[in-house]
Amino acid sequence: MEELISKKDLLIETNISYGQLYRWKRKKLIPEEWFMKKSTYTGHETFFPREKILERVHQILNMKEGASLDDLADKFSSDLPEELERKKEELLSLGVLSREILSLYEEIFKGKEIYNFQDILYMYISEELLSKGDLSVEDLSRILKMLSEHYEVIKDKDPALTVYRRFGVTTALLHKAGEIFVADQVPLVKDYSIRHALEKLKLKLI
Repeated sequence: MEELISKKDLLIETNISYGQLYRWKRKKLIPEEWFMKKSTYTGHETFFPREKILERVHQILNMKEGASLDDLADKFSSDLPEELERKKEELLSLGVLSREILSLYEEIFKGKEIYNFQDILYMYISEELLSKGDLSVEDLSRILKMLSEHYEVIKDKDPALTVYRRFGVTTALLHKAGEIFVADQVPLVKDYSIRHALEKLKLKLI
């Protein structure tokens, strides 16, 4: 279960004001679904996913001096920057992707010399999953193909990825964040946030 933090505690811990918080919400710097109304013994109170909201507030505070709120909203939005393209050498020099992941992508999707943001996102997700140490190159190959075939369908629904292995067979599920229930298996990767990966990648490339 994801740890939550109340609005009151968030304002105290981050030293931001009520007005700042809701201004950032209006500007879409903080996703609407992170504002969760819950009943408490004193009435109704707003809670947030603790780790996500603290990270986001610190990002905004660290970046807002050099950028407008509209610029930050673009960086944090789930929209893909369609005009962005990078060559293999650029991605390697930026340290965004490893040669291993780029080679794997080239093997699956032959003939690409320039990668758009969506290509890079799929590779970046694979890079992060590989770093967790539980998945093989064959697993990542299947995940890359699945993302290529199905990501478009779910991209606007806060997509997440959960990976299971049973009897040596790896299964990857693409689903809405927080909405998956499999009782008899322990996931290798649980509820991996594609939105979070997208946001981090934007900050590296834009």
